[in-house]
Amino acid sequence: MSNTVKIHPALQDRLSSDVPPRLDDEGRPVRALLMYSGGLDSTLAGLLLRLQGIDVIAVNMFTGFCLTDHKRKMGHTRPDGTRYQNEAIVGAAGLEIPVEVVDVREGYLKVLTEPKYGWGSSVNPCIDCRIHMLGHAQRELMEEYGAHFLATGEVMGQRPMTQMKRQMKLIERDTGLERMVVRPLCQGLLWETIPEERGWVDRSQLMSIQGRGRKQQIALAEELGVLDYPQPAGGCCFLTDGNYGKRLKDTIEFKGGPAITFEDVLVLKLGRHFRLPQGNKLVVGRNEEENELLKAYWTLGCFLEVRGHKGPLCLYVGDRDSEDFALAQRITARYSDCPYDQEAPVQVLHQDEVQEEQMTLPLPFGDENAWKIQ
Repeated sequence: MSNTVKIHPALQDRLSSDVPPRLDDEGRPVRALLMYSGGLDSTLAGLLLRLQGIDVIAVNMFTGFCLTDHKRKMGHTRPDGTRYQNEAIVGAAGLEIPVEVVDVREGYLKVLTEPKYGWGSSVNPCIDCRIHMLGHAQRELMEEYGAHFLATGEVMGQRPMTQMKRQMKLIERDTGLERMVVRPLCQGLLWETIPEERGWVDRSQLMSIQGRGRKQQIALAEELGVLDYPQPAGGCCFLTDGNYGKRLKDTIEFKGGPAITFEDVLVLKLGRHFRLPQGNKLVVGRNEEENELLKAYWTLGCFLEVRGHKGPLCLYVGDRDSEDFALAQRITARYSDCPYDQEAPVQVLHQDEVQEEQMTLPLPFGDENAWKIQ
């Protein structure tokens, strides 16, 4: 399996010429707005609709917390040596359907830090996140694209926090989309939707898949002629990561939800994090790629770096008159390759401009763990 979607030429020909367009009562082509990740489930959902003659527009919601996107920015490669890509873009290209990446970060900080329906196992506000995304589609996108309804690749019971009947109904209610969301892979197990009542969608051609296994989806892919697709897998969201969760909870505790900015939460994806004795913060880059990405967060504080020695770029967030500042310099020297028993020249930088330099004795190895968040 690859990191893109490929379909059999016979299926492409069928979609292009053999499927008559489905029309509404006014003679307009029926159009679905598909919440699309580029993965197997949303790909199959789109195909099932297209095989009914429904025009499909794919939308991929960007929150800033996609693990695959982070790996792409870090320059990481997959086990097969290929580079990470935006799977929604390459997947939609394989299906030959239009796709738009939609930035939904506005308002997302409150979703993240003050979720109405709470967090999951870490700091994943899955129900509130789903409401935020579908609500954005309902308010901003359906009319823009002339869509008759929304569609998703959800499977009953696959994700217990959002893909059970009660949660699905709750999400539809809170977004004003009651009975306007079609879930082609599991709709046979759910209530009848308005698109079905109005003849926009044929219920008999939808599926009744449930559970966390993927055997039924893989079999359906083979049956339809989907030749290649990204390896089915969960864990694509930073917010489900336990270490990220500890960092965010620490940030909320010390800064308070209303005062937190997007930079505050996005920087939590990078480096080692330390909450110093007087409450200030130090972020230590772990490699060259993280050092480069860390430079984007210069608005949060100043940088620390050891001159003349290989080592990390560190971001100090807080009061430079605090005793924490000297400790942060010692931690910076500790992570460099300077001799542990000799003073190191630690530079203080604003962006790339050196503001001052202090000779600093590295902190003994292991002592920094007393303040490490994770």
